[in-house]
Amino acid sequence: MTIRIGVDFGGTKIEAAALDSAGNFLARIRTANPGSYDAAIECVRDLIGRVEQEVGGKGSIGIGVPGSISPRSGLMRNANSTYLNGRTFREDLSAALGRDVRMANDANCLALSEVVDGAAAGAKVAFAIIIGTGCGGGLVVDGKLVEGANGIGGEWGHIPLPWPNPDELPGTECWCGQRNCLETWVSGTGLQRDFAAVNGASLDGGAIITGARAGEPAAAAALDRYIDRLGRAMALICNILDPDVFVLGGGLSNVEELYQRLPDAIRPYVFSDMWEARIVPARWGDSSGVRGAACLWQ
Repeated sequence: MTIRIGVDFGGTKIEAAALDSAGNFLARIRTANPGSYDAAIECVRDLIGRVEQEVGGKGSIGIGVPGSISPRSGLMRNANSTYLNGRTFREDLSAALGRDVRMANDANCLALSEVVDGAAAGAKVAFAIIIGTGCGGGLVVDGKLVEGANGIGGEWGHIPLPWPNPDELPGTECWCGQRNCLETWVSGTGLQRDFAAVNGASLDGGAIITGARAGEPAAAAALDRYIDRLGRAMALICNILDPDVFVLGGGLSNVEELYQRLPDAIRPYVFSDMWEARIVPARWGDSSGVRGAACLWQ
């Protein structure tokens, strides 16, 4: 039996899973991200060992990570788990495991998973969006990941919010060192930050959405601003790539209002007399990352 191991290296949790050649789960285990480099290496090694022990065999190993690997230096960069940056993470994991490891950005893994057998199956151009703690993007064209000449294909979270209103400038400073990045606006963290900035009070994302649905004015206005900003950001991708499907993942992908209201938020900014594309939640939900990582070997 062919076994493929996928690891989803998230900011708060790390999950390892074994899949068969048909994409069925054979085993899956998750644990908290330990928050430091050496401990993370040990954690991934041990999770893979436990999964392989459970299924009774070894498999290929793919890892989905925040950030990306520089094709020139081989070092991790752009990871919001900042302790990974500047480290030879793939090589160090390979040494700890004693075999080759393939690695890709976590949003790329989401995109690949959903194109292989998920909500974007059959799409010619699919753009995957993670809207959770951060804001990631991944691009698949004709069934192939597009990582680009410099390994940053799809990294839309660190471009500026397009068509900004005066009150959105100069924008919040992002952890990457730039200002007004999409990650500071259209992530779950960005939704919370905006609500606090406007209202002088803090609510988590779930409470904001619940309040908006109940007609609470401040929460409803925050959701309106969020959808407008996400729509502008997606329109920019339409004007460059013109995807036939957007797949949403991450915590905010569970907000049903996005699928109802985003098309009208996107259309005014698309450079076309008409625009249609599917906007869908990831079929595999929070399993897409680990499934896509396993698909890196197919």
